Amino acid sequence: MVTWNSAEVLPGLLASLEDGLKGVDWHLTVADNASSDRTLTVLQETVPAATTVQTGYNAGYAAAINAALARLEPCTAVLILNPDIRLAPGCVAAMLARLDEPGTGIVVPRLTGEGGELTHSLRREPAVLRAFGEALLGNRRAGRYPRLGEIVTAEDAYRTAGTADWATGAAMLVSWACVRACGPWDESFFLYSEETEYALRARDLGFSTRLAPEAEAVHLEGDSEVSPRLWTLLTLNKVRLYRRRHGLPAAALFWAATLLRELSRGLLGHRRSRRAAAALLSPSRLRTRPTAENLA
Repeated sequence: MVTWNSAEVLPGLLASLEDGLKGVDWHLTVADNASSDRTLTVLQETVPAATTVQTGYNAGYAAAINAALARLEPCTAVLILNPDIRLAPGCVAAMLARLDEPGTGIVVPRLTGEGGELTHSLRREPAVLRAFGEALLGNRRAGRYPRLGEIVTAEDAYRTAGTADWATGAAMLVSWACVRACGPWDESFFLYSEETEYALRARDLGFSTRLAPEAEAVHLEGDSEVSPRLWTLLTLNKVRLYRRRHGLPAAALFWAATLLRELSRGLLGHRRSRRAAAALLSPSRLRTRPTAENLA
């Protein structure tokens, strides 16, 4: 589990662990990114046997995961959790069962919001045509067409144990074999796209990402949808990741499609998109590795 000033949401996750991990032998390791609130106090009072790893600063999601992984002994699998996840009873046992399916390295649960609405957490690999599709049609509408959208929106896809190119990283079970084969998470992605990079890297090595539809968890969601600062980071990291995995011509087209999306949304009055478009037009912003200090 990764925490950073998570005292408000942490109790709900900790309360769900016993039933969510029922039938599974487990140990909790928490990587804390220098929380200044009561996060560590809440953790110690609720799960005193947990191992706590202090990164010493706000190192980001991938760096915190790496810090926790470095403390682990060999095991069957590693469950990675955001503090705003709530596990349904039997969730992890169901995920473990799916991890036994051939070629599977990562298993994710079926996520819902607080109100019980389905969260579209499965994703297709970023592609130029999909970037243009989302720019012209919008994420949700483009998602109806596999070639035009990255988000998997078909309800049936969340009822069956199929595979996806990647999935939201708020709750994911990774086999020990996959952990060893992939190595550390890419810390150059301070937040966002780190789970995309990891899942695509795992797929390249023969480990697929699979949904366990019978395993359910609630995700309270982050604030990337409303925060211009985080939306800008999400947008820049998508372009940075695509550029790493493809040649310059394709990367230029992906950047153009992403810019088109943000400019069009900005013209409609979305402040977060105006800020993201300005960042996309700044070569230094695309080159600079994001940190907590330069996100402002």
